[in-house]
Amino acid sequence: MAVRKLNLPQEIEVAELFGEYDRKAKLIQKKLNVKISIIGNEIWIKGEDGNGIEVAKNIVDELLQMTKDGHFVEWREFEYIVDQHLQHDEKDEEFKGVYSEVRETSLLSNRIRPKTLGQKEYLETMKEKEMVFSIGPAGTGKTYLAVAMAVDFLKSGKVQRIILTRPAVEAGEKLGYLPGTLLDKVDPYLRPLYDALMEMIPTEKLSYYRENSIVEVVPLAYMRGRTLNNSFIILDEAQNTTYQQMKMFLTRIGFNSRVVVTGDITQIDLPRDTKSGLVVIQKVLGGIESIGFSYLTDQDVVRNPLVKEIIKAYDTYESEKQAKE
Repeated sequence: MAVRKLNLPQEIEVAELFGEYDRKAKLIQKKLNVKISIIGNEIWIKGEDGNGIEVAKNIVDELLQMTKDGHFVEWREFEYIVDQHLQHDEKDEEFKGVYSEVRETSLLSNRIRPKTLGQKEYLETMKEKEMVFSIGPAGTGKTYLAVAMAVDFLKSGKVQRIILTRPAVEAGEKLGYLPGTLLDKVDPYLRPLYDALMEMIPTEKLSYYRENSIVEVVPLAYMRGRTLNNSFIILDEAQNTTYQQMKMFLTRIGFNSRVVVTGDITQIDLPRDTKSGLVVIQKVLGGIESIGFSYLTDQDVVRNPLVKEIIKAYDTYESEKQAKE
């Protein structure tokens, strides 16, 4: 039986490292068929399979580093780390571990960091490309990270304003029939964008930004006829744009502007005979160098773990339904 030993620093409690009732250690043992024990100030990893022991050791190493850095490892994040190590295993010399890969990528004075490798690639693409299309399921951080990047660009002086927009599909974009002011009419559709902004900008400053049009949150229907210079522009829920709306939006872009378009092509609310602008755009703009496409998956879901299971269940149901048809 092979054994690997790791030093357990005095400042780290076992419960802090492995969670309540050693829950994390138990999952590692189950996945890799190893035995983890604490003997004195050492962590012993035993097993018959040398490769499994090495992968388990790498996972524990990563947990130790994160704990030392004061990073609380949530269960969903831990499961993702284990899955990634199992996919790469110890034969992949280029893989340094999830935490090692993502910790150098941060925004907003290190407050916001990617939690998955997919999110890391998404952030890097936004930094490098003038226009980015982010496509993936709910809960993968598409909108949140785009807003964080926009705030970063504004604070660093790379752009002079932020413009956030969404199609208001449920009202057919005929917002004039709804009661109240323009803000009252579109507020339900734009609320998720406000929520993200409020997490990153103090309330008083956000009010100042909005009063002075430094930050705008507007429905897509009101983008027609504008030219947007020196701006970071985010089009959210883009799967609900038509071909014509997407073309209209993309041709609004002026000088020194960045654009991020986000959407989930599995949640299109358009009429059946209407093609989604986000689906078509992958074919139209796929070969342009300064445009990037970032595809996130259920592996990048950072909401409640139940969201990931729901996404999988829907995918299975829809695949079976299509097969029967």
